[in-house]
Amino acid sequence: MHRAQTGSLKKKQLCGGAGHSVFKMSSFGFGGLWCLIERLWRVVAFIPRYFSIPFTGLLRLAINWRNSGDAPIESEINEANTQPQSGSQAEVEHGPQESFRQPNCETQSCEGSEDDEFDSEDYGVDATDELYCRYDSTWESEGLERPRTWARTRRKASFRSYKFGRFENAARDMQNYRHDYDSPIRLHDFIQDPGDKPILEFYLGTKACLPDGIYIQDFHNDWYGEYDALEYVHTYIQWLFPLQEPGMNFQAPALTRGEIQDFLSNKTAKENLLKSYQLMLDFYGITLYDKEKGKVRRASNWRERFNNLNSHTHNNLRITRILKCLGTLGYPHYQAPLVHFFLNETLVHGELPCVKESVLNYFVFAVRNKSERRRLLKFAYLNYIPKDEFVWCPQKIQMMWSQHQRDFSVEGED
Repeated sequence: MHRAQTGSLKKKQLCGGAGHSVFKMSSFGFGGLWCLIERLWRVVAFIPRYFSIPFTGLLRLAINWRNSGDAPIESEINEANTQPQSGSQAEVEHGPQESFRQPNCETQSCEGSEDDEFDSEDYGVDATDELYCRYDSTWESEGLERPRTWARTRRKASFRSYKFGRFENAARDMQNYRHDYDSPIRLHDFIQDPGDKPILEFYLGTKACLPDGIYIQDFHNDWYGEYDALEYVHTYIQWLFPLQEPGMNFQAPALTRGEIQDFLSNKTAKENLLKSYQLMLDFYGITLYDKEKGKVRRASNWRERFNNLNSHTHNNLRITRILKCLGTLGYPHYQAPLVHFFLNETLVHGELPCVKESVLNYFVFAVRNKSERRRLLKFAYLNYIPKDEFVWCPQKIQMMWSQHQRDFSVEGED
C-alpha cells in the first residue's frame, strides 16, 4: 500500500509538479504534444555539435602550441586512440598495460581472439561491393581499417536504395559511437569542471537526477513495475543510461572521459547500473537470467509488454541508448545477448514488427565486438525474408552465407 502511494506521488511529481498524473497526461492527449516537443528538442540538441567543430580545431591548435611542437599530429592522435600505450594518462585501474579507452572492438574481440569462422579473412569486403557501406567497419580486417570519412559520395542507386540509405545514415551514428566519438578532444570535456561528476554522483546515491529530483535508490525501489510512469515520463532515461552525446533532457549532462574512468572503477556505480538495466528489461517484458553472460529471455508478462513496446516506438531510441551505455560503462558482454533476443523475436517468431528495422539498423551495430556483430548479422540474414531485401551486410558476404547454407542442406540429405 505504501509503495503504491509512493509511486503515485512520484508520478505526479515527474509530470511537472502541476498535479497532473501520468494517466491524466495521456488521457488528455498530452502524449502526442510531448512527442512533438521531443522531436523538436532532438533537432535543437544536435546544433551545438556542429558549432563545436571549429572550437575543437582551435583547441587542437592551442594544445599543439602549448606543447612547443612536441604534440602529435592529428593522424597520430587518431592512431593513439586505437592502440593502448604504456604510460598514457588514460590508464585506469587495470594497470599500466591497459588503456582507459574501451577495447577497440572494431579490430579485435572484446573477449579475446576467436579462431573461428567470424575471424576469417574471407570476410574482407571491397568498396566496389553493391552493398558496401563506408560507415560500417564490421567487415574490415584487423590492421586494415580504412580512415573514416564523412564525405557525401553517393553510390549508384539500386532497387534497395531506400532501405540501404536508412541503414547508411544509422551506420554513421553507430560507428561514431563505437569509435568513442572519433575525436581525442571534445568540447564538453573542457567546458565541464573536471571535479564535477553528476552522473557518477547520481549512481552513488548522493545526487538526484534533474529535473525530477529522484535519487537512484528511490528510482529502483519505487519505479520497478510502474509501467505507466516509465512509459510517459521522458526525463529519466538520460540519467539511468548516460552517454557521451546529448539527449532530449538538457539537464542530464553528457559523460566525460574522466567520469567514465571513475565509473568503471566504482563497484557500487556498476551494481546500480545493473539494477537499472534489469528494471528496464522488466518494462519491456524481458528478464535477465544469467548475470555472468548477460543472457535474457521472455518474462511471464511478455505479451502485454511486447504490445506496449510495439505501439510506442520511441522505446526503440531508448533501447539503442541502453545498448550504447552498456558498451561504455562496463557491460559490453551484455550487448550481443540482448540484440540476439530481439533478432530472434522479430525474425523467427514474427513479434514486434515496429521494432524490427531498429534492431537491424541500430541495435546490431551498437555491439562493440566485431566477431559478435558478424555472428548476429549471419543469424539475421539466414532468418530474414525475403533475402533479396536484406541490406545490412555486403553482397559478397550474403553469397558466402547462402552457399554455406546450401552446402549444409546437401550434406544433411546425404
